Amino acid sequence: MTSTVATNLEGNGNLATKLREGTKKAHTMAENVGFVKCFLKGVVEQNSYRKLVANLYFVYSAIEEEMDRLQHHPIVSKFYFPQLSRKVSLETDLYYYYGPNWREEVAPSAAAQAYVQRIHEIAATEPELLAAHSYTRYLGDLSGGQILKGIAQRAMNLESNGTAFYEFEDIADEKAFKNTYRQAMNELPVDEATADRIVEEANAAFGMNMKLFNELEGNLIKAIGVMLFNTLTRRRGRGSTEMATAE
Repeated sequence: MTSTVATNLEGNGNLATKLREGTKKAHTMAENVGFVKCFLKGVVEQNSYRKLVANLYFVYSAIEEEMDRLQHHPIVSKFYFPQLSRKVSLETDLYYYYGPNWREEVAPSAAAQAYVQRIHEIAATEPELLAAHSYTRYLGDLSGGQILKGIAQRAMNLESNGTAFYEFEDIADEKAFKNTYRQAMNELPVDEATADRIVEEANAAFGMNMKLFNELEGNLIKAIGVMLFNTLTRRRGRGSTEMATAE
């Protein structure tokens, strides 16, 4: 379905619910990736974490580049919220972890490259699918950000630096904003078929995030040892919050 046709339709009315319900399985799978389970249990190794920050920088740069470019698009404009942007906060964190020459120190991993390529691909062909990536990343950041920030600070003995990614300085009330965001999703001018495609793309986004986390397990295991890693990841179940997933 083209975006031109979609603009003539009324809002689907329940896309936010479709996304929440339709990604539950992927959400649980993402929380049970070894790297995430260790993170949620307070085991965060700085080298692995800074590699994650670097990869997220490339992912968010792609999302925000395309969102900015498409901000007047009839569908993308409905969920275009510049106050959610993470690129600058990630740059702040990368400066902290890698130093003033961080741009020369970081490069996207294979999983990050594939993720970025997908963002640019759908932006060029089916811009409405960016809703899936916006939902999966930003709503997850808002939902679990403060808890994850605390875990990272305690695990890596950080004080005021290194966790800018989790701080939304332009959003005064995160709970209220999430309600506004979900309402915007519900009012997107898309039909059922397009809504289903957005849910499908959101599940793909969870998969891309899982690949980012899986890449980091080798570094983490090297740092903490196989025995501790296996102990932390043995039990399978829902995590206490989201690493990079939406409510």
